[in-house]
Amino acid sequence: MRRRNRGAPLRTAMEAAGLDIGRLAAKTREIDPQGVGLSRALVGFIVGKGKTAREECSDHAAGLIAEALGREVSELFETSVFTLTESTSTRRSKSAERQMLPDRLMDQRELAAFLRKSMSWIDKQIQVSAQAGEVWPGLIYVGASRRFDPHAVLDSMRRQSAA
Repeated sequence: MRRRNRGAPLRTAMEAAGLDIGRLAAKTREIDPQGVGLSRALVGFIVGKGKTAREECSDHAAGLIAEALGREVSELFETSVFTLTESTSTRRSKSAERQMLPDRLMDQRELAAFLRKSMSWIDKQIQVSAQAGEVWPGLIYVGASRRFDPHAVLDSMRRQSAA
């Protein structure tokens, strides 16, 4: 589910119900049939408006929050719809795919977003390679900063998945 209007309706509903993040998290535990509810951190990510705010959450989390606030899910969230922008009926050539990659080095945050992986996943890959006495493909140190060649990283990932 995707929150509506960057979470503004959620924050308005919380204010109307007199709940803060901690109380909303506690209320989700009360109404959850399994008694687990949502953590305070997850609720903060979903209703927040800062850099750590998340635009999407699970259907379960959206349902618990909406129920805890006494609102319909559709008032606070909308269903995420993914539309493909290209045909999936034909394969693209490797050269066409390569042209879509950036032609510059990326920092770790950019690479994580590009790969749709976490920054800690990248750290773990670098550690595993270092323990094996290797340098993780695509890793380049620029002074004390890490930079990554996205072409080399993807080539390495393809070879690993093919093996």
